[in-house]
Amino acid sequence: MNRIATDAFQTLRLLPRAALVLAVLSAPVLAVPMMRAGADATIDAPAAKKRGVGLVLLVSLQRG
Repeated sequence: MNRIATDAFQTLRLLPRAALVLAVLSAPVLAVPMMRAGADATIDAPAAKKRGVGLVLLVSLQRG
């Protein structure tokens, strides 16, 4: 009976740690469906400025 009580006590001591690890690992997975991605939540890269380098490069390659 003593051994059973000791094993049960050790198991009960580990439960809070296991619950904490489980909560930390599952938080990002559970947070993804809560994020409702709409048009306002889209992250875009800034538009590249057109500098006309292609035409200059094309003309310089034709001369060479």
